[in-house]
Amino acid sequence: RKRQRYVEKDGKCNVQHGNVRETYRYLTDIFTTLVDLKWRFSLLIFILAYALTWLFFGLIWWVIAYSRGDLEHLGDHSWTPCVNNLNGFVSAFLFSIETETTIGYGHRVITDTCPEGIVLLLLQAILGSMVNAFMVGCMFVKISQPNKRAETLVFSSHAVVSLRDDRLCLMFRVGDLRDSHIVEASIRAKLIQSKQTQEGEFIPLDQTDLSVGFETGDDRLFLVSPLIISHEIDERSPFWDVSRGQLERDDFEIVVILEGMVEATGMTCQARSSYLADEVLWGHRFTPLLSLEEGFYEVDYGGFHHTVPVPTPACSARQLAAAAARRDAHLHWSIPT
Repeated sequence: RKRQRYVEKDGKCNVQHGNVRETYRYLTDIFTTLVDLKWRFSLLIFILAYALTWLFFGLIWWVIAYSRGDLEHLGDHSWTPCVNNLNGFVSAFLFSIETETTIGYGHRVITDTCPEGIVLLLLQAILGSMVNAFMVGCMFVKISQPNKRAETLVFSSHAVVSLRDDRLCLMFRVGDLRDSHIVEASIRAKLIQSKQTQEGEFIPLDQTDLSVGFETGDDRLFLVSPLIISHEIDERSPFWDVSRGQLERDDFEIVVILEGMVEATGMTCQARSSYLADEVLWGHRFTPLLSLEEGFYEVDYGGFHHTVPVPTPACSARQLAAAAARRDAHLHWSIPT
């Protein structure tokens, strides 16, 4: 049976929130709610916010002109209307647009004999500025989001397990396709696996940290060329007792998270990917990508996902360490006094 992914290969979290009753919380943070909407809904709200505002104030301008009798004295030059050259709802709507957008063609203008019009003009100018600031701010934040920048951060299609300095290591490769770098890049890894506690509690998606160099600072990356991220399988690793046979039978998911600051915009960017148990190759190693050319280093991304088989013990890291300890003890006692 194929395991359901917690995080897709493209970094999308495969989690949907249902039965959320406190939906009013979305309205308390309406700015973030609008930014998180899809583009088609954001554009629809953007258009409606301006169109409805223009229609609302245009209707009020028409009501003022109608209640004052300006529409009944259109040809009377001795009559001073509230708004000059306002002869119907369409012209009131156009005057509302000119007022809120500060276009001011000069054909329609308010007179000083209409106090209610002056108050409405001030109110529309203030509310129009608020609508402009809110909607333009939402669109600017949505456009400048660094989500697309994460698409040029790539992860290897498979993770591998092989020996490094006589120790079993779980490794995967990351790379950046752009020339502009990710500043202060850092990498994390999580093991997602179901577990049952000693008290009988079942935890369906338990998260366990996989050390990728947090203690030594190796998790801070200088991501100029593709790097191989290594998790040493030691006593603290959840794979300490996992052999090759058990790995093929296990059901787990490894989620890797790369985050940093975009050099061009200064905004934080995060890229995610995951590896299922059948995407971890035991006894493989990544092929080299970097070559020295005349005056520069060249990276061949054509072999970014390629691996080659290498001799690797099929036992667990615990068994490998125990065998090494017995061998060292045998050599120690074999040396004459």
